[in-house]
Amino acid sequence: MSAVLAAFREAYANALRLHLDSPTQNTLSEGYELGRRALVEGVSILDLTEHHFRLLDAQGLIATSATRQPQAGSSDRAQAALEFLLQTLAALDVATRGFLDSTRSYELQRLRADDLEGRDAFRTALVESLQDGFFVAADDGTITEVNSAFGALTGYGPATAPYPLPHPWTDNSEPHYPALGTEAARFVMPARHRDGRRVWLAVSTSSLRSPEDDERIYVGTIRDVTAEHDAQARDQAVSRLATAVGAATTVAEVLAVGLEELRRAIGGETAVVSMWANRQTAPELYVSGPVRGTDGAAPVPGDAVARKVIDARARALLDRTRMRPHRAMFAIPEGAASSEGIVAPLGETGDAALWVRFAAPRAISPGDWSLLTLLVGHLSLALQRARNFDQVRSTSLTLQRAMLGPIDLPPGFAVHYEPALPPLEIGGDWYDVVPLRDGTLGIVVGDCVGRGLSAAVVMGQLRTAAQALLLRGAGPAQLLTELDAVAARIPGAMCTTVCAAILDPARGVLRYSSAGHMPPVLAAPGRAGRLLEGGRAVPLATFDMGRRPEATTAIDPGATLVLYTDGLVEQRGIDIADHFDQLADELSGAAEYLPWEVADAVLSRLRPDVGYDDDIAMVVYRHPPPPLRLDVPAEPTRLGVVRRTLTAWLSSAAVGHELAADLVSAANEACTNSIEHAYLREDAGKVQLTAECADDSIRLEIIDSGTWRPLPEDPGPRGRGLAMMRALTDDMEIDHTAAGTRVRLTVRLPSVTFSAASRV
Repeated sequence: MSAVLAAFREAYANALRLHLDSPTQNTLSEGYELGRRALVEGVSILDLTEHHFRLLDAQGLIATSATRQPQAGSSDRAQAALEFLLQTLAALDVATRGFLDSTRSYELQRLRADDLEGRDAFRTALVESLQDGFFVAADDGTITEVNSAFGALTGYGPATAPYPLPHPWTDNSEPHYPALGTEAARFVMPARHRDGRRVWLAVSTSSLRSPEDDERIYVGTIRDVTAEHDAQARDQAVSRLATAVGAATTVAEVLAVGLEELRRAIGGETAVVSMWANRQTAPELYVSGPVRGTDGAAPVPGDAVARKVIDARARALLDRTRMRPHRAMFAIPEGAASSEGIVAPLGETGDAALWVRFAAPRAISPGDWSLLTLLVGHLSLALQRARNFDQVRSTSLTLQRAMLGPIDLPPGFAVHYEPALPPLEIGGDWYDVVPLRDGTLGIVVGDCVGRGLSAAVVMGQLRTAAQALLLRGAGPAQLLTELDAVAARIPGAMCTTVCAAILDPARGVLRYSSAGHMPPVLAAPGRAGRLLEGGRAVPLATFDMGRRPEATTAIDPGATLVLYTDGLVEQRGIDIADHFDQLADELSGAAEYLPWEVADAVLSRLRPDVGYDDDIAMVVYRHPPPPLRLDVPAEPTRLGVVRRTLTAWLSSAAVGHELAADLVSAANEACTNSIEHAYLREDAGKVQLTAECADDSIRLEIIDSGTWRPLPEDPGPRGRGLAMMRALTDDMEIDHTAAGTRVRLTVRLPSVTFSAASRV
């Protein structure tokens, strides 16, 4: 006896015993479940009934001989046992009837098939009855049989079969999809209908062996899922466009990414947006893709639109389109069966229009219109958002720059401003450089408590008050004393730190006072910087100070002065003294560089790995260096030394690189003239060059003791030196006598233009 049968018998005995002890509907259900188990495990009805009667005999419920009678009261139990057996056999009986029904159904289907002309006719009728396209493919990929539904989906029906590789419906623009009948799998593939439409087909393929010749064949079905695919593609295209323009904040950024994504999503050749600032000016054009006018001229690259490469008809089309109703869209030409493109107004103000040209004329389906409507709608919203952002940002920047400080600084200055909370361009830190009537310069650097707009509001009020006090002639200590009273009346101004200074460039003297601010750093040429720690007192509006202290220090020629806020040197976990040392060390070589280069070097040296986390305001000043005097032999080989030395001196004088290059070229030409023309070959003399910085100008003087040689009437290809020197300088004087020639070259140092935007 097998283990399966033994286990079944044991389960049956237990269930029967429970039923006999207490017959209920639940115990009868156990008998039905055992019948289903017998059906699954292959227990025969004979085994089941024999086991049942053995169990009853063991309990004395039936008589097995003439001498053995049933026990008293056993009739009820015998009846219960019979009910349990019948319930068990019911499941087997249902299965038997199902088998018989299936057999009769099979016989009926066979008789029906016999009524047809034959087995092949029945198979053909079955295949043709399918709603999905049906195909059979040989092992080499040749489609040998298709049904009518296949022909309706692809345009290639049973009449023109077979279809060898490559199949006529293959879409060559999508080479990475498998061909029908080459793989046993489920996939979605593009196909080109015989009428030219592009459709998407869901393919289900199985591989099997032919019963006739045992060759591998593929049998499969196809179903048109173009609508589902197009809907998904529309959602993806809209999502890509929304994502692309979501990060853009300016009109140029929105149109740069939006037009490219729009053109790619709808298969357009060119997308153009025309925007009118007003009716008096020409529209601004934004283009993605090559451009050709409505006259069909050869396309040109989109970057050529900057040269207005769009014909008059296209301009008129866009001009008319912007006046169309909002959210309207039109095919061009209107009313034609095949369209060259679409036009639509953008925004709600009637000053922008969109024109998309297709690569080739085509019919626009309802699905295309749905996609175009969604894409143009998203682009229009993004454009309006960017224009609103531009207006708000322009207004904000105008106010910020008005609050921050001067845009044009005196020569020799450079500033750096870096807010901690972008995109704001100001915070609680500020600087100010104010030219005063006596030729001195007022310098103020301050730091309000907090950051962001609230601190900026306090900063603007204190900066205005400090500037007014400087213009009234207040010194550093008096300025801070009066700012105490101002800060006490401004909410949020308490504990503001300020360093105020008066710089006298002519005398080389700096007076300064500090209200709890970081000490300025002063570095003489070639020496490490030193902290100016005099004149220190508590921050504004904290205690009644009376008159605040003031200190004075001399500034050596060519020295570099740096005033800054605490965001430059304060960093968690690092001793501030270490940053003071690094700042002083960085300024040891500052005299060789321009002030803005010094600011960048300091920021790079002290910048934390994660960037600055506080506002930074920094003012760098370069005091004029001592005059430069060179006395060199009048030899051509010495010109290189003159150029290098003068270039280094101009850098120390805070002369910009472009202006310095002009001055070096002019001085080089003057020295060359002295060397080539002032002396005879056997009587070589010397050339003296003097350079000094005074009154916001640079003056160069080149002197020789040779003979002045006037310019000939026909100088030939040469003789352009004097004209070049005049062009490169603001003023040129030539004084020639019997004792030699003196050339004076003068340039006025321009103001330093500074944008409030951070360099970083």
